[in-house]
Amino acid sequence: MILADAVRQLAYDPGIAPAEGGLPGLSVLKTVVNSINLFAVIAVVGAMCVSGLVWAWGHHSGSHGAEAKGKQGAMTAAGCALLLGAANGIVAFFSTMGTQVH
Repeated sequence: MILADAVRQLAYDPGIAPAEGGLPGLSVLKTVVNSINLFAVIAVVGAMCVSGLVWAWGHHSGSHGAEAKGKQGAMTAAGCALLLGAANGIVAFFSTMGTQVH
């Protein structure tokens, strides 16, 4: 009987789902997150510019370490830009996948 109770507890659905407008201040929170995203995109553009300069300086001065760090910074900035741009899609995808778990 104890095993049957444990299985019954696992199958229990609490009925929780995201609801728009459930809390006051949701529009303010969305505005804050959008502003943080914009700030991050601007920071990534700056990081890409600095990395490009370090990469070029390393290449032309013969400093292989600086050239490698410039390439690494450029790739990191590109990856960050990809994640910032795809954040809504990634969260929506995994949220949808999560609702299909039974």
